[in-house]
Amino acid sequence: MKPRVYIDGKEGTTGLQIYQRLGSRDDIELITAPDELRKDTPTRKSLINSADLVFLCLPDAAAKEAVSLIENPEVKVIDASTAHRTALGWVYGFPELCPENRAAIKGAARVANPGCHATGFISAVAPLVKGGFLDKQSPITGYSITGYSGGGKQMIGDYTAQDRPPELKSPRIYGTNLTNLNHKHVPEMMAVCGLTKKPLFSPVVADYYCGMATAILLHNDMLKSCPTAEDIRDFLGAYYQGEHFVKVPPFAGAGRYLNSNAHVGTNRLELLVYGDAEQTIITVRFDNLGKGASGAAVQNMNLMLGFDETEGLV
Repeated sequence: MKPRVYIDGKEGTTGLQIYQRLGSRDDIELITAPDELRKDTPTRKSLINSADLVFLCLPDAAAKEAVSLIENPEVKVIDASTAHRTALGWVYGFPELCPENRAAIKGAARVANPGCHATGFISAVAPLVKGGFLDKQSPITGYSITGYSGGGKQMIGDYTAQDRPPELKSPRIYGTNLTNLNHKHVPEMMAVCGLTKKPLFSPVVADYYCGMATAILLHNDMLKSCPTAEDIRDFLGAYYQGEHFVKVPPFAGAGRYLNSNAHVGTNRLELLVYGDAEQTIITVRFDNLGKGASGAAVQNMNLMLGFDETEGLV
């Protein structure tokens, strides 16, 4: 019998992407609500409890409400919102984090899908903490450039409007509340990486649809054992060796332009390391709608339902 899969919030950016990625698969049964009942709570409750696995592509409060509707103990959940990323009882859905994490996802009933900016940050920083290069109190600085699709329907509408204002034609730094600089992904960055010092993180949205580049900036003399940039590349290459979606190219030495939309339409993530004996920049490139959202969600679904992890993904 095919697993039954329901997407609660199919009309949003992430939900629609998941629906499109699963639409051609014949190894699952996608169940849907009639358009006129998609927000009807009794209908949603019935579909949620009749599914083997549910994707929650909803605002935080609505995601928590959806979980409260579950009465069937066999229902598995992947939450794409921020609501459960640091919650007890939920597994963080980044399989490449370590073998134990992948195993936990396979056996989990509740998986929190990572945030897009957090995916880039964690993929670079978590291994360096585990490897002893960074400690929990290390001061970490980074920025992340993304296409406007990550802002949802409102932002997409603003950027695609014919009469959009001139400021939307240039990159825009956001999350600049000077009283705290608390970007919504910072709590999961800290929790998953084991940090006790809040990183200084600056997100930037630019005038293109999708794709992301997250950069971590390091002074090598502030790292344990004072590694060179090439040492860091070699460590990350070994850490992710054998992974299908995550790759660390050979150390290139000389800098170059790095476009942030290199992996659009895929579930691939690439860590590029540049620098010298004194300083290192790790730039993580991936699709904010792919490995940063819907692609990661499908990858987690594959693991949770016993499919090949790469099924339906490129």
